[in-house]
Amino acid sequence: MKGRRRGHELRDLHGASRAVAYLTLASAPYAAITGALTPGIGVFGLVAVMVTAIGMAVVGTICWRRPTFWPPTFWYGAPAIACTVITLLNIGTGDSSSGAQLFFLWPVLYAANFLGHRAVAVTLALVFAGHAGVVFSLLAPSKALADWVAMTLAMSMTAVVVAGLRTRADRLREVLERQANADELTGLTNRRSLTESLTEASEWSRRTGNCLALITVDLDHFKAINDTYGHAEGDRALMLVAKAMNTVTGEAGIAARLGGDEFVMLLRLSATEPQARQAAIEVAEALVAVVSASTDSPGGPPSLSVGVALFPADASTVEELITASDAALYEAKTSGRSRIAVAKGRQNVDHVPQINRLVPNQRP
Repeated sequence: MKGRRRGHELRDLHGASRAVAYLTLASAPYAAITGALTPGIGVFGLVAVMVTAIGMAVVGTICWRRPTFWPPTFWYGAPAIACTVITLLNIGTGDSSSGAQLFFLWPVLYAANFLGHRAVAVTLALVFAGHAGVVFSLLAPSKALADWVAMTLAMSMTAVVVAGLRTRADRLREVLERQANADELTGLTNRRSLTESLTEASEWSRRTGNCLALITVDLDHFKAINDTYGHAEGDRALMLVAKAMNTVTGEAGIAARLGGDEFVMLLRLSATEPQARQAAIEVAEALVAVVSASTDSPGGPPSLSVGVALFPADASTVEELITASDAALYEAKTSGRSRIAVAKGRQNVDHVPQINRLVPNQRP
């Protein structure tokens, strides 16, 4: 579940619900038939088995059709419930066969696939105890011990292998997610990921009453850099800007490349207007200063045009915030480039926001 520490979260509710449904729906008729055929089970025992089988079928149906019916704790308790039911049914029907004991494999596979390492260890302990209760109550001690040791080793190795495969799959998924959400050249957040972050950040702003700043950055005369010094130097200029953006945003924001020579910084500012506006301007100025201090470019450090807009001061929606920041950037570029332009006032997306301040870039 979201918010739990890694190694303790439930992974894939859909998969977990299907796994529980498969076990219970398959086991219900098996338990009913086994109970009916058990010699000397008696009326009370038969009724208990049938009620258990019906209960398993009901649980499986709910898991299949409406998994959200169950509270989150159910999915963590499922292996313990399964171990208890399997143990009682096997003892109640006097079945110590390998086929009956293999049902203990299900909670091990479930925990190894969907739960964390601690849950896997607890599940294994419950399986070992449940299996011991079955074999030592139904078999001769020597036979029971041999059967229990073999099952313990088999279940332990199964858990290790499955958990290891799941860990590798998780790591691969994380790599793929990072690649899908990052710009290939600079490593910054890409447009797709930024869109999701903007939505989350706007909800945070409405909930807390604090401001967001969207700072749009354009590298001036980027085509001239490519034409004069080559695309390799152009890529170095882009990476220089990206590194500077990561430096000035820190953990308070997100730096993203939208494509070409256009970048943005999204900042969560624990302040209201006008303190937030001043803080955003200072971040923009810090970015310009870091880039201007570079000495690695053959033509000198690139200059930047920057547009700054705030939410909700300058926009009432994410779309309006993007428009306001873009319009501020446009004003900075048309006013001579190498400037920081700041929007002011909430605008409709059909109108270009008024620009209330131009701050020339400070370059050495």
